[in-house]
Amino acid sequence: MEGLSLEEKIGQMLVVGFHGTTAPLHIIQWLNEGRIGGVILFARNITTPRQVHELTQSLHKAAKHPILIAIDQEGGTVARLREGYTESPGAMALGAADDPMLTQQVSAILGTELRALGVNWNLAPAIDITHNIDNPSVGTRSIGSDPEHVARHAKAQVTGFQKAGVAATAKHYPGKANTPVDPHVELPVITGDLDQMWNTDLVPFKAAIEANVTSILITHVQFRDIEPTYSSTLSPRIIQGLLREKMGYRGLVTTDCMEMKAVTNKYGPGESAVLAAIAGANIILFSHTREYQEQVYTALLEAAKSGRIPLTNIDYSIERIKEVKQRYPAQPQPPLEVIRQPSHLETTKKAARAAIVPHRIAPNTIPIDTNASWALIEYASHIEQETLTPETPTQLAHILKKHIPNLHTTWLDPKNPTNEQLTKAKQLTDKAQYTILATRNAHITPNQQKTAEKQLPKATILLCLRNPYDAANLNCPTTLLTLGDSQPSLQAAADALTGSYTPKAKLRVPLTME
Repeated sequence: MEGLSLEEKIGQMLVVGFHGTTAPLHIIQWLNEGRIGGVILFARNITTPRQVHELTQSLHKAAKHPILIAIDQEGGTVARLREGYTESPGAMALGAADDPMLTQQVSAILGTELRALGVNWNLAPAIDITHNIDNPSVGTRSIGSDPEHVARHAKAQVTGFQKAGVAATAKHYPGKANTPVDPHVELPVITGDLDQMWNTDLVPFKAAIEANVTSILITHVQFRDIEPTYSSTLSPRIIQGLLREKMGYRGLVTTDCMEMKAVTNKYGPGESAVLAAIAGANIILFSHTREYQEQVYTALLEAAKSGRIPLTNIDYSIERIKEVKQRYPAQPQPPLEVIRQPSHLETTKKAARAAIVPHRIAPNTIPIDTNASWALIEYASHIEQETLTPETPTQLAHILKKHIPNLHTTWLDPKNPTNEQLTKAKQLTDKAQYTILATRNAHITPNQQKTAEKQLPKATILLCLRNPYDAANLNCPTTLLTLGDSQPSLQAAADALTGSYTPKAKLRVPLTME
C-alpha cells in the first residue's frame, strides 16, 4: 500500500456491500482499480461455506491492494451465518451464563469459522449497556446493565475473536441503548452529561481498548449535551475529542452503515460521508446501494482535492487501515472442515444451557409430561418467516416434536397475527392438555402483547424467546427466558423442559424500567 494516489487513498476508506452470492462486475472492477478498500457481507451473500469461501477468494484475488472483508457475526440475534455454520447464543445469554472464559471460547469459535471462510473483519462485539428496555435495536444484543459485568465479557469477546485471527469491532460507540428509537428509522437523541457516561456506557469501551480491540464502530446517535448538531458518526467532538483525545484510542474508527435514515434523512450520501471523514472516521461504510457508493467516492475525492477534508485526516486513516490489513492478512486460513466441528457445537451447546434463566417454576411442571397432549403457540421470528408456510413447523416446533410425540403446533406473525392464525391457535389450545406459549418481544409489539395476554390463561409454560422483558407483563406460573432464539438456545430450552438438565442462570438486566 505504499505510494498510493489520492484516488486510491479515498478508495481505501470505503467499504461497500452488494447483493448476490457472487461479486458483481462493478465490485470486481472497483477492487481492481483500488477504488474500494473492502467489502461487507450479509445473509444475502451467503449460502454454503464453499460458496462463501469462493466468493471471498474472488474478492481477495481481484483486489489491487489488500482488503478487509467484513461481516456482522455477533452471535444470537445478529448472525449472518446460520444454517450450515456454528450458531451461538447471543450477548445477553453469555452475560447470564457469566463465565468470561466461556464467552471467549464462543467468540473464538465464531472467529475461527470466519477466518476459514476468508473473512478477516468482524463487526462485533456489541457492548452497549442496557438502559431502556424499549430500545428496538439492542435487546438481547446487550450483555447486561452493569457496566463492569459488560466490560468483563466485552474484553473476553474481543480476545476470542482476535486470537482466532479476525479483527474485532467494539460497537456502538459511545453507546446507543438509552433510547427507544432505532437509527435505521430516525436519529436517536440522548441527553445526559459526559461525567455520567464515564461510569456507564464508556466502561466497556475502556475495557475493549485495554484488550487492544482493532476497531471501534461509531453509532448514529446524537448525544446532545456533548454534540449539539451531529450524530456521533459525523461529530469531531465524539470521534476526535472523546474517543481519540480523552480515551486515548489509536486504532481504526469506522462508521455504522451510512445508509441508515438517522443520517440520510438530513444529509445526502455524499455530504454525510464527507462530514464523517472530517470528523475523523477512517472507514466509511455504505452497505447496500451502488448509486450511493458512487456518489460517496466522488464527493470524498472532490472534498479531498479542495482541502475540505484535511490531507492529514486521510493519511492518518490510511495508516490505521494499513495496520489492520497487516495484522489480519487474507492468508493463511484454517480449512473449511473447522466449520461445525463437534467441539464447536459442544461449546455452544454448553453456553446455551448455561444461559437459560428459570424465571418462574411452578411445582411439578418441569420436566414436562412428554406423554401428554401439548400445544405450542409460537410468535415466529421474522427471519424464520421467510421460509415458513402456514403448515411448516418452526425450528422450535421441530426440536420439541422430537421429545413430545403428541405435540400440535402453530405459529403467528409477531407484529400482526391474523384472525386465521389466532383461530387455529385457539383450536389447538382447546384440544390440548397443556400449552407452551412462546413470545418474541411482545413488550414492544402491541398486537403481540394483546393477543398473548388472551392466550395466557391456557398456557402452562411461557417461553420468552427474545427479550426477557415479556415476562414482566405476561405472568405465567412457569416461565423460561432463553435470551435469544439461535438454534443452541432453542435446543437448550427444549432440553430444560424435558429434564436433560436444570437451568440455573440469573438475569443480568432489570425486567422493568425504573
